[in-house]
Amino acid sequence: MEMETRVIVDDGAHNAFTDLVFWHGCFWLAYVSSPSHFASRKSRVVLLRSDDAHDWRKTKEFAAAGQDIRDPKLGMIGGQLFLFALLNRKFDPQPYATIVARSDDGLVWGEFEAMKPEGWLLGRPILVGEAWYAAAHRIDQGRAVLMKSSTGLDWEITSVIHEAHEGHDERADETAVHLLEDGGMLAVTRLEAGSGIFGSSRAGTLVSVSASPFSTWTALAKSSLTRLDGPNVFGVGARVFAVGRRQTRVSGPFQGQGSAFGKKRTALFLVQEHSGELVHLTDFPSSGDCSYAGVAIAAGKVVISYYSNDPRRDHPWMVGMFMPTRILVAVLDSSNFTKQEGER
Repeated sequence: MEMETRVIVDDGAHNAFTDLVFWHGCFWLAYVSSPSHFASRKSRVVLLRSDDAHDWRKTKEFAAAGQDIRDPKLGMIGGQLFLFALLNRKFDPQPYATIVARSDDGLVWGEFEAMKPEGWLLGRPILVGEAWYAAAHRIDQGRAVLMKSSTGLDWEITSVIHEAHEGHDERADETAVHLLEDGGMLAVTRLEAGSGIFGSSRAGTLVSVSASPFSTWTALAKSSLTRLDGPNVFGVGARVFAVGRRQTRVSGPFQGQGSAFGKKRTALFLVQEHSGELVHLTDFPSSGDCSYAGVAIAAGKVVISYYSNDPRRDHPWMVGMFMPTRILVAVLDSSNFTKQEGER
């Protein structure tokens, strides 16, 4: 798949966890700058702006009063730009709360506010009718839910997407949702299993669907092709795609899905419409610690932000977590996404 890829931040820091929107005629990109992948009081959320997805300028930095801040998500709600971020206290990250800041122009921002209900880690919001929906998860419960809000500040649980059951340790983690052309909703969930650094054969990606009013969910497929860390799901026409982290080799005692010693890529997948199965389409130039993509579609282009170590050195994920990472933007023509499999 043809793409133009550009490094837009490479300053020696560990730059990670991107999100991207097109708002008020500009691209807005948020990411975290920190000493490493792990918790640091020095972490900052950085907001960039671009007119053309090529030349970027910094508009704002956000800190969290001495706490580790990570995983920013951008939303366009009620005419304002919202920045959601997670707070974390543990060195090996276990975020415990979502905070949110708002702006009328993307330049002047209010203070962070606590999102309600407390304890939930909010994903990327989408508009359905006059309400906003977002997936949220709790690490301590292994549970992912769909939430609804009219303000972007106060949310309520609409339904349960997935939760761990006794005797089964497949725990829901990060989840992304997408509104389908028929009015239904699709969710892509990172499934954790086991507790070791070597990953697990039971880890993977859950694809689920729900019909309006989204009160119940049906699991279409659990894919073992990848554990889609940092998932983003989006549509071009009637086709649905997902982007997230892929492990290049999943075999042997030390290379279970999600192994810290595995080699990783930021990858693009087709989500099969009826079966929910994932089809690997391509990898973006990436290695080591990578993924957490943002997606914005504008002027016939699909623009995808992500982070990675230097792809010329294929470090294991664990090594890459302690090394500098760069922020990249890939620009693809939207016609690439409307071709059927096997077409050139």
